[in-house]
Amino acid sequence: MEGIISCFHPKCVSLPIRPSPLSRVSSLSQLRNRNSLSSYRSVPQRSLCVSSSSSDTLIAGGSSKEDERQSKASSKKEGDDSGDLKHWLDRNGLRPCKVLLKERPAHDQNHKPIHYVAASEDLQKGDVAFSVPDSLVVTLERVLGNETIAELLTTNKLSELACLALYLMYEKKQGKKSVWYPYIRELDRQRGRGHLDVESPLLWSEAELEYLTGSPTKAEVLERAEGIKREYSELDTVWFMAGSLFQQYPFDIPTEAFSFEIFKQAFAAVQSCVVHLQNVSLARRFALVPLGPPLLAYCSNCKAMLTAVDGAVQLVVDRPYKAGDPIVVWCGPQPNAKLLLNYGFVDEDNPYDRIIVEAALSTDDPQYQDKRLVAQRNGKLSQQVFQVRVGKEKEAVQDMLPYLRLGYMSDPAEMQSVISSQGPVCSMSPCMEKAVLDQLADYFMRRLAGYPTTLKEDDALLADPSLNPRKRVATRLVRLEKKMLAACLVATVDLLNELPDTTISPCPAPYAPSLK
Repeated sequence: MEGIISCFHPKCVSLPIRPSPLSRVSSLSQLRNRNSLSSYRSVPQRSLCVSSSSSDTLIAGGSSKEDERQSKASSKKEGDDSGDLKHWLDRNGLRPCKVLLKERPAHDQNHKPIHYVAASEDLQKGDVAFSVPDSLVVTLERVLGNETIAELLTTNKLSELACLALYLMYEKKQGKKSVWYPYIRELDRQRGRGHLDVESPLLWSEAELEYLTGSPTKAEVLERAEGIKREYSELDTVWFMAGSLFQQYPFDIPTEAFSFEIFKQAFAAVQSCVVHLQNVSLARRFALVPLGPPLLAYCSNCKAMLTAVDGAVQLVVDRPYKAGDPIVVWCGPQPNAKLLLNYGFVDEDNPYDRIIVEAALSTDDPQYQDKRLVAQRNGKLSQQVFQVRVGKEKEAVQDMLPYLRLGYMSDPAEMQSVISSQGPVCSMSPCMEKAVLDQLADYFMRRLAGYPTTLKEDDALLADPSLNPRKRVATRLVRLEKKMLAACLVATVDLLNELPDTTISPCPAPYAPSLK
């Protein structure tokens, strides 16, 4: 929509941001004075990101006391679990590799340490770290035994994740008789934890979800949980349709064998460790790979990926490693909200982080259809989602303005001029421009006020080494969201300060676009 209204071209002014606009702001007038805006404090950055997996999960949950009892008992009789997994892989065809399993302590001393994949020797960029044969990779093709059935199921009411979760629950029920026993035991050991010792918010309590108050992620967690409930109600369909499952478990109807809570735990575990393979059939695109997540660390700013090559899934490293260094792979271009929801971590170095601003033209506007056509001509919709990317907040505000100005137009003659124009059209009056910018600034202030803490309070929380891991990762997420919102607010205030007459009253706009 750059061509809709472009006579008003405010210059981009770089402005230092200070705590006041990031804290709770009561009025736009507080922001008009540039001297009231000050810079953020920086926080140490971390680039290593580890995916999470199952939380005692694949078949049974339990109380914390029960978890503690089982953890202590199993640690006495199981010995070195990492060695057991590696021996199992070696016995079943793992090709010679250049990695080993190491461990780091858990935040909760009652839980076992977290295993992770590290280099067993010095590696150079382009080295193959490991190559896991397809016979040791769990996919829908293996689970359902028939690619046609796999495609039917995954294009109907069930996701690949639900099918994989059901399969692993059945396999865990077999205990040591299952061929996957060492791998499933390793997933259970991880307890759904990433490198921040945190599970997906899908497994948090209601009180812990309050840590996300103000963030759209809280609603996304609840929406994902409802989706998992719908998937659970369809599990019996999988059992009846998939001949391989029916033959192997003829008397274990899923919803009778497993409660919803157990299924949700298994689903979250699979979601956090599944690998999305490229250039493979639909039935193989989602895979569970031993030595992959949760043992393999995720990172937002690397390029290494697990890839399907010649009957195996291999990892070619994208950087040098010293022996003992944790190995990282790319987690895809996901914002931090998705990283937390899927894997239980937040990456403060994430170049793909973003927030969403939703704008919509008023359907009550007599000129709604004309405005909708103009918006479509300029690549926008009547209900438009704007992506605010980290470090690009000023550009995002500039992208929103033509759309908002279009919504504010009320004169039919001006509207006809816009419709017939093939190039830039004249800007709005100063009072209408002020109304547009005021609405945008008020929107960003409302969103910032929706968080119960300020950035300064977030910094104080993160400085506490004893902070609960779930609260820590939630605080990191909302802090990063608030920084992006505050940068948008400052960019908008800069534009307001550049108006020819900053004292002018905004024009009334009965059909202003909505923002949410």
